[in-house]
Amino acid sequence: MSRTYCIPGVFFLVAAFILLFIVSISLPRFQGMDITRVYSSGQFAANNGAEGFTQLRLGIWGYCVDLSSGFTCFDTGHGYSVTFVNSQLAEVTIGPSWTRGLAIIPVAAGVSFIAFLLSMSQHITITLVASLVSFLAALLTLIAFAINIALYAYLKHEMGTLNISETTQTGPGFWLTFVSLLLLILAGCTVCFGRRRDRMAGATNNSYQLSGMKSGFLSRFRRN
Repeated sequence: MSRTYCIPGVFFLVAAFILLFIVSISLPRFQGMDITRVYSSGQFAANNGAEGFTQLRLGIWGYCVDLSSGFTCFDTGHGYSVTFVNSQLAEVTIGPSWTRGLAIIPVAAGVSFIAFLLSMSQHITITLVASLVSFLAALLTLIAFAINIALYAYLKHEMGTLNISETTQTGPGFWLTFVSLLLLILAGCTVCFGRRRDRMAGATNNSYQLSGMKSGFLSRFRRN
């Protein structure tokens, strides 16, 4: 692949992989890497017996709450379900159907890493495969981002029914997934354009060589 296109393509893939890998760590191991979070001036509680809290963060592998004793996280695994109640005992449930799909993010990270390894090759066919794998990673990331949006919208709607003066916001993991999507699209296009440029350059060189061979052969029959 042309070095002009190779370096940016590899950079985009490395950056996308690193961001997706960081997002994949998520809660509870990385408390600051949540998908969406809720702040409230009125306390609400989870149905697991925990005391009331004023902040909630949802991640891929669990959720965290802000208790009086400090920030506490629950390692529930992917596809978790949690129910929240307010002081009037009204409750809402975030079921596994809204959290299970978040596990696509680690899958997208793995595919982007494979695309990065393939992009290091100078072979034209392998660079084509690298471009296709980059677009596959972008597709998976797009699906993951759509799931993030759905979870945020559902959580905002459900928390609004508790009348706790809540503010639902997107977390860092939400936006890093979006940035990774853009990087993967750029990487796929860059690798694809680099391969096309190599093919065009090869075709031009071949035409010059054929032209030179024909002129050299015909020159033997010319009169001096």
